Amino acid sequence: MFLKISVLAVFFAIFVAIGLYCRKHSTDVNGFVLGGRSVGPWLTAFAYGTSYFSAVIFVGYAGQFGWKYGIASTWIGIGNALIGSLLAWVILGRRTRVMTQHLDSATMPAFFEKRYDSKALKVVASAIIFIFLIPYTASLYNGLSRLFAMAFNADYTICIVIMAVLTAIYVVAGGYMATAINDFIQGCIMIVGIIAVIAAVLNSQGGFMEALNGMAQVTDETVSTTPGVFNSFFGPEPLNLLGVVILTSLGTWGLPQMVQKFYAIESEKAIHKGTIISTMFAFVVAGGCYFLGGFGRLFSDRVDVASEGFDAIIPAMLASLPDALIALVILLVLSASMSTLASLVIASSSTLTIDFLKDNIVKNMSEKQQVLSIRVLLVIFIAISAVIAVLQYKSSVTFIAQLMGISWGALAGAFLAPFLYGLYWKKTTKAAVWASYIWGAGIMILNLLFRDMFPLLLQSPINCGAFAMLASLIIVPVVSWLTPKMNREHVDKCFECYDRKVYVSVKEALSDD
Repeated sequence: MFLKISVLAVFFAIFVAIGLYCRKHSTDVNGFVLGGRSVGPWLTAFAYGTSYFSAVIFVGYAGQFGWKYGIASTWIGIGNALIGSLLAWVILGRRTRVMTQHLDSATMPAFFEKRYDSKALKVVASAIIFIFLIPYTASLYNGLSRLFAMAFNADYTICIVIMAVLTAIYVVAGGYMATAINDFIQGCIMIVGIIAVIAAVLNSQGGFMEALNGMAQVTDETVSTTPGVFNSFFGPEPLNLLGVVILTSLGTWGLPQMVQKFYAIESEKAIHKGTIISTMFAFVVAGGCYFLGGFGRLFSDRVDVASEGFDAIIPAMLASLPDALIALVILLVLSASMSTLASLVIASSSTLTIDFLKDNIVKNMSEKQQVLSIRVLLVIFIAISAVIAVLQYKSSVTFIAQLMGISWGALAGAFLAPFLYGLYWKKTTKAAVWASYIWGAGIMILNLLFRDMFPLLLQSPINCGAFAMLASLIIVPVVSWLTPKMNREHVDKCFECYDRKVYVSVKEALSDD
């Protein structure tokens, strides 16, 4: 117990110290929200990865989908690396950085306002972000509950309060730069932790090959009568597995807290390096989490999923590990959760301040007032999410994965297509953006309230969220073709940033001669 508490004390002290050190970078809005658009590749890549993978992934998703799909759940981590990281950086990274700086937009709603020449789009987008990021933020805490009960036998409420207070201190003090530096440290912990935990868990089952053999013997006739299905290439439910891959991979393209990382990156070289670093990070962390969860059924004698839920699977797998590894696991999950929490509350508070309060509620809002407002709202959002987390835990409302599925589905369903087409396609119309907003947020609200009325495949928030995203990619171009085009002069002005000439050395690009 002394070892565990000592490790946590050092962990928290370092993060608070970094937050206080980074105060000099957070004196204005650009510095507080984007780190002055001067964040290097390692910090940006790790900030992207640690915001992507939280306790929701490690405890909720890895446990639930590992149980459902067996070893095939590893495909989710591979999809996260290739689609959610590699393609996201390649397709969105440079264009996002260039156009958002050209339009002087620090948030996703501000981008929609300036790209589509509509203040109403900005206000509604900020409302959608506020509404749907709160349940996701609350779900971050829940991944810690069983792990802390296992390691410390402590009241979960205490864990929530400690995590919320310490995250608030370093984010309020240092803003995005403090978050990015801490994300780098937290990312290193996550990489070391997941590798060590996988090795220990597999060793407890006699090694990798013996564990695979054990999975081949697992049967569950309520899922599939095929022998060895949990050890197969695509698992017992390939279609549902595909839905999870789409939601958790393509979804990042439309999440404000993820896309905003591209706003802050400093240079072309940083984008190239960041792409590689972020992809490798995702392979190790996401691939490792789902790979670990894939062996969950080998521990069925230690957990009763019917009564305890899927969130108990990973803690049951880890319960017999040595104290030093338990401490590392606690750091791993705390790192994952605190980094994502910091990213979410910065996205929420900056959006509400810059896109809603400024000029709409508070006229002539100064730079100093905006930074103060963002800081106050940070504390409020963290407090609200902590209260929701406690209430949700006490009443056992739903699983972690369902909360995340609803949030990701609504946000990405509403924003992914307008943002992507807005960067690449001049003919995207304002009406198409409204259609995407209504579609993405609307279908997830309906799924939450009237789930039984949906087709069987779409009754899962995961599949419904994936469907919302894919459909929005069709809805936006179709509506754009059918509705009045935007002012050509305005659109050309938005896209002129891509035509600006820059000169690079031959080692960067071959000459025409």
